[in-house]
This record gives sequence, structure tokens and C-alpha cells, in this order.
Amino acid sequence: MSTLAITTIQSNLHWENKAANLALFEKKIRSIQENMEIVVLPEMFSTGFSMSPQLLAETMKGETVQWMKDTAAENNIILTGSVIIEENDNYFNRLIWMLPNGQYGYYDKRHRFAYAGEDEKYTAGTKRLIASVKGWKINVQVCYDLRFPVWSRQASLLPEEGQTGPEYDVLIYVANWPEQRSIAWKTLLVARAIENQCYVVGVNRVGNDGHNIYHSGDSMIVDPLGEILYHCNDEEDIFTIALDKTHLENVREKFPFWKDADRFTIDQ
Repeated sequence: MSTLAITTIQSNLHWENKAANLALFEKKIRSIQENMEIVVLPEMFSTGFSMSPQLLAETMKGETVQWMKDTAAENNIILTGSVIIEENDNYFNRLIWMLPNGQYGYYDKRHRFAYAGEDEKYTAGTKRLIASVKGWKINVQVCYDLRFPVWSRQASLLPEEGQTGPEYDVLIYVANWPEQRSIAWKTLLVARAIENQCYVVGVNRVGNDGHNIYHSGDSMIVDPLGEILYHCNDEEDIFTIALDKTHLENVREKFPFWKDADRFTIDQ
């Protein structure tokens, strides 16, 4: 229970081509030799970061979600990444947390990227998702959420709330973050790890999208002190690491900064 295996897949994507992307990731996942527990794919991994949800959206019973169910079951993994979902006449950039038994949770991207018109096409989420795996608590978010630290801010739980200490241990961001703003991406991933005293996993795509916007990847894994454990840019890569719960607990015990955090609520 003291370790958690995280596998990141930094990949180019076929623009708005679901079948090609699902085949691509199926091949990549099957190629992994290391022990897998959680496999993380980029934002909108089946389509690329498209502003055409009316053409590409699926329901939760659609092809991509079914592919995630089948892949998670076949490989006995938790599989996560975001897809375009239509629900009640609204479109969502939805991160799905798929368990190997077919059960799932989901998180709808809170902060829509207005610079690219995402706010005009997609509905904002209102609730965070913190998943539980082997005694680890994992907060999952999507791309542009990274720029808004209040939404990811670690809360200090109190005994009357049934638990003491920080509310989560790992913060995951899936992204399609362009190379021209990669400094912000890399800096903020480290900042989120330091301020929340947690591991941070950021998984980005590489290559040009359908608008010829280049993505350098720069996927990273950062420890609770801000040390970069993994970083890869400008190429496709698959990386597996065992996160160490003992290291995390030692950092929080030696530097109990989380106890001094402000308590607050967020208006929805």
C-alpha cells in the first residue's frame, strides 16, 4: 500500500479521428512491460482539443467510454483521460476515471479555455473528483484548471470531519497545453506540488494539432518538495513510476505547512 504505480503516456494525436486514436493508445498500453496500476492519457485523447463538440461528442454509452471499460478490464488498470461528452443538451470536457471492474467516476473541466472559445462550446463543471486507490487520495483536473490554484487547493481536514491531514495525496492534470506557454505549464506544476505538499502528475500531448499549433509535451511528475522526478519534451514517451507514500508522509511530518493553511469554501 505504500507505493502507487503511475504510467503516463505522452503522445501525438490524430486530429478529430477517434478510431485512429483509440487504436494508437490500445497499442501503446499493450506494449507496456512495467507493472501498471493507473494509466494517464492526455486531454481529449480521442479527438485532440477540438471546438467541434456537435460533430464529435459521445454519450457515456458511446464508443470511447466503452473502449475505456474494455481496456481497463483487459489490462486490470485504472485508466483516465478526458473526452468530449454530450449530456442533457450540454457538452462537457469530461475526465473519466475508469476502474477495471467497469465502474467509473468523472470530473467535468471547471475552467474552460476562453482564449480558444472553449467557454462558448462547453459547459463548466461544478464539482471536484477525489478518487481513492489503495489508501491514496487522488485529485484529478484538466489542463487550464492548472492556472487556478484555489480550485486545487489542499484542504486540511479536521477530526470532526472523520480524518486529519491533507485531503489528497496526488494531483493529476491531463492536458493539450501548447508549447508557446510551456514555461507556465512547467512552473505551475511544480508550484501546485509545493503549495499542496503532494505529488503532481501532468500529462500533455506532443505534435501539431489541426490548427497547426505545436505541443511540446513537457509531461512531468513532481514530488511534494517540488523535485522533478520525470520530465519529457518534444517526443512521444511512456513512463512508469512508483510513487512512495512513506516519502510523502515524511515530508508532511517534517514540514507540516499544511496545518497553517487557510480554510475556505468555493461558491459554485
